[in-house]
Amino acid sequence: MSSTRRALAAARRVVVKVGSSSLTSLDGGIDPLRLDALVDALARRRARGSQVVLVSSGAIAAGLAPLGLAKRPTDLATQQAAAAVGQLLLAHAYEASFTRYGQTVGQVLLTADDMIRRAHYRNAQRTLERLLGLDVLPVVNENDTVATEEIRVGDNDRLAALVAHLVGADALVLLSDVDGLYDGDPRKAGSQLLADVDAPSDLDVVRIAKPASRSLGTGGMATKITAAGMAAAAGIPVLLASAADVDDALDTAAEGPKIGTAFRPSGRRMGARRFWLLNAADAQGRLELDAGAVAAVVGRRRSLLAAGIRGVAGDFVAGDVVDLVGPDGAVVARGVVGFDAAELPALIGRRSRDLPVEQRREVVHADDLVALG
Repeated sequence: MSSTRRALAAARRVVVKVGSSSLTSLDGGIDPLRLDALVDALARRRARGSQVVLVSSGAIAAGLAPLGLAKRPTDLATQQAAAAVGQLLLAHAYEASFTRYGQTVGQVLLTADDMIRRAHYRNAQRTLERLLGLDVLPVVNENDTVATEEIRVGDNDRLAALVAHLVGADALVLLSDVDGLYDGDPRKAGSQLLADVDAPSDLDVVRIAKPASRSLGTGGMATKITAAGMAAAAGIPVLLASAADVDDALDTAAEGPKIGTAFRPSGRRMGARRFWLLNAADAQGRLELDAGAVAAVVGRRRSLLAAGIRGVAGDFVAGDVVDLVGPDGAVVARGVVGFDAAELPALIGRRSRDLPVEQRREVVHADDLVALG
């Protein structure tokens, strides 16, 4: 067994993501047998001493049958209506199923705003940590009844990776209707399942990703690779497996079957602020840097000063996140800006000693900056 799989087996805090197609059907809404099988496996993992956070898709899909809809709607208002009906049904189904084990569950609905805004991010972090401290199993989903762009993207794989870092998880398990990542088109003879992957960001996703069903869920293999890469870069091992193999996917026995694809962590554990800047924050503008500033910010991890800035774009205020762009137009870093966009044109290119005393400070402090790449 690889070191990655041993780490997955030994993880004390696990985030598990399940997709819509693994819980629901077009003609019957929530499938109670599938949902109970998932809950059974989660309960067994908890009984072995692990804390579990569940990121569950399925609210919109669960609302289709009660509303008499034959397929997933394409317009936003109907999607939100389906989510409003389905979210209640999904939460009730989880509560009823976990009650068989005497397990209390709590629903946590998040939007992109809760990931983008630092204060919201920290509040979500505190809430989830407190729920786990109270021995509650959090069931997390996007708040699809009020979300807009999130519904169009529907990427709970990425949400699961964000939540995994948010709660300091030791492992991330992505369950879906695919059984792992292949070295070629899995529909063709000779394609092999990749049991262990070292660097998901280096994979040719188009070449090896298996097409996913688009009837209920909206994710695909590309979103799973992205999520695995995010988590692995932050030091979290990831397993991608079929929901049909949920017992084996969540089994902690070292001698268990080798299923799915395990992604080895490619980076060290990352601080919450750096991870937020890298993966969750939404840039509100751009600062164009000269070559010297790029070398200082990226190469020497120094703060960005006004002297190294050559241009400003966007409508932002102090405290917003901005991208830092090199002379070639490539984004080289991201950080929290210390000035409003309206203030900067008068400052850029000027040395600190030539500025008014009240403006002699970093435009982006090194502690609020993360280099990309």
